[in-house]
Amino acid sequence: MARPSSWWMALLVAAAVAQLGASDLSKDYYNSTCPDVESIVLGVVKDKMQATIRTIGSTVRLFFHDCFVDGCDGSVLIQSTPGNTAERDAPDNLSLAFEGFETVRSAKAAVEAQCPGQVSCADVLAIAARDAIALSGGPFFPVELGRLDGMRSSASNVAGKLPQPNHTLTQLVAIFKANGLNMSDMVALSAAHSVGLAHCSKFSDRLYRYDPPSQPTDPTLNPKYAAFLKGKCPDGGQDNLVLMDQATPALFDNQYYRNLQDGGGLLASDELLYTDNRTRPMVDSLAASTPDFYKAFADAIVKLGRLGVKSGGKGNIRKQCDVFN
Repeated sequence: MARPSSWWMALLVAAAVAQLGASDLSKDYYNSTCPDVESIVLGVVKDKMQATIRTIGSTVRLFFHDCFVDGCDGSVLIQSTPGNTAERDAPDNLSLAFEGFETVRSAKAAVEAQCPGQVSCADVLAIAARDAIALSGGPFFPVELGRLDGMRSSASNVAGKLPQPNHTLTQLVAIFKANGLNMSDMVALSAAHSVGLAHCSKFSDRLYRYDPPSQPTDPTLNPKYAAFLKGKCPDGGQDNLVLMDQATPALFDNQYYRNLQDGGGLLASDELLYTDNRTRPMVDSLAASTPDFYKAFADAIVKLGRLGVKSGGKGNIRKQCDVFN
């Protein structure tokens, strides 16, 4: 029998740990040890969002990237040292924005000032992501708490665990399935691309090298949108940043799905959700109903937050989010 590829092996391992420790989570975990933790984090997130809208997408994306690699354990927050290249410096994480890290750092410092040694960085990140979503017009949902911080963070552990802009739908579904998330969860969570920015390099092949020489531009792109993107991202030019959603860039809303219906998905993996018949009905449904979108997204991100939770001797509470104790 042929040996499974390293990509599939990584998915199998992820599936094995996806729900580790999830039963230890509860919405009132800090009621006795740090009852004001959520209001403390909320205050910091509000301040950071007033400073820049980049706080929204960068914080939400940080949570996703953390959870999909070894679970929601704050390991993506760790800085590299001479003896260890950490997750945040893996190629797939180099585009994670400073604003997300800074939001969590500031929130953790504020929590530590009131409740020293009680609240994990993983939980601070989970709360901050929820608040960034809710404060920008998305759904508010109770956050399950009680995660411990992971005690390892390695760049070598990232490859193959995060969705890529050029993945097929089958590949995307496999990655989400390995983390206990189904196709509906995947479509709902993709609305995180309603906010934030992407580098030109993440989608420029759709503009200039889709199927050369006869068809250089992806035909699923709205022609007007493609022309706009070419103006932002000249072929061979600088790797500029482009808003994921040009219509409502500071709102976490279901405009994302209406963009897909109009050929306005920025990444190929976004537009794929509409062009593939397996997911198009879900896109149409979430585009048509804000309440349905709110419920689908809230349900999916709560499931996401249960991935690979550390408990007992498998984790601890860091004093500072970017260094191990």
